Amino acid sequence: MNIQVRQGDNFWSYSQLFNIPLKLIADSNPDVNPSKLQVGQNIRIPGYYVNFFSIKPGDSLWGIANQLGFNINTLYILNPTITPNSLKIGQSINVPFRVQSSIVQGNRNYTYSALMNDIRHLIEIYPFVWARSIGSSVMAKEITELRIGRGEKRVHLNGSIHANEWMTTPILMQTLNQYLLALTNSEDIRGLDISPFYDSVILSIVPMINPDGVDLVINGAPDEEPFRSDVLAINNGSMDFSGWKANIRGVDLNNQFPALWEEEAQGRPTKPSPRDFPGESPLTEPESIAIANLTTESNFGRALTYHTQGKEIYWGFQGLEPTESETIVNEFSRVSGYLPIQYVDSYAGYKDWFIQEWRRPGFTIELGRGINPLPIDQFYEIYQENLGIFLASLYM
Repeated sequence: MNIQVRQGDNFWSYSQLFNIPLKLIADSNPDVNPSKLQVGQNIRIPGYYVNFFSIKPGDSLWGIANQLGFNINTLYILNPTITPNSLKIGQSINVPFRVQSSIVQGNRNYTYSALMNDIRHLIEIYPFVWARSIGSSVMAKEITELRIGRGEKRVHLNGSIHANEWMTTPILMQTLNQYLLALTNSEDIRGLDISPFYDSVILSIVPMINPDGVDLVINGAPDEEPFRSDVLAINNGSMDFSGWKANIRGVDLNNQFPALWEEEAQGRPTKPSPRDFPGESPLTEPESIAIANLTTESNFGRALTYHTQGKEIYWGFQGLEPTESETIVNEFSRVSGYLPIQYVDSYAGYKDWFIQEWRRPGFTIELGRGINPLPIDQFYEIYQENLGIFLASLYM
């Protein structure tokens, strides 16, 4: 919600008036010097949007504010030309609306378009969220990173590196939305005070690494050539892409990382395939390059990469994982019921590479159980299971 500065206004007064933490207002206006506010200057207030109220007989500014549960001063801020005696029946005035429910509705086929629409809405309502492109897919779809917080600890989460495991994206987005609601409304999640995490953690989320693959699984073969002909050839002419894990070129992005890549390539497909083809060499695909570059430049303290299915958490690689990883994964297991597994006979994944290169805690979270893509009716159960993992990733 945008407001305009009046004489005598400051960030502290806005914080008190709208009951929003001061730090969130400051971070929603990074280009504004709070000690040099100018009358008429636009300021963004997070957690609100502007609604309209139609004046009825007998209405007054005091009565409207009391009815809606706001300080009357908010009406003057949103309606700078209004006076108590200027109200007219049928007139519309601006009123603040506090967002108290989730914008993200993850319980649906969650395409790239759905993701980008939700990102736009979240940034509009929560402008302290920083969004940036970290690269593009083969089909030139932007791969977005979202960052929240001020802290020293850097926690990274990513999803949909495998196309038919796309449910990981709405799970991450719904979880993020819950976090933002708790921050702006000073609420807890499962009895845990969320506010301190904003000061102690920088949270990085890349919700969809493989947008072309996700859209292929959900929407079917694209209209654009040569992609349509190529995916049909790779898929043996079948229009059923439910088994497709790869990117649009038939490269499995989670077999693309230089962590025993040569061992992983042995026995795998040697040409583009719906799944498991590791490419001609590590990091050939724009999607895997984008997430690798982000990780290299970001100094993440821990990384969680989300997959489906199995209700398992993989947490080791070649004995290179730090000792704290076991403590963390045991807490993840406690709050989710998922089984911790230290080693598996698989290499070249994002988690493997993260542990190998930085010797820091890395985890592959296998959400839910069943045949991919998991049925959408599992969404809320999986969301609740992951919520505990998410919170533990912040406080551990």
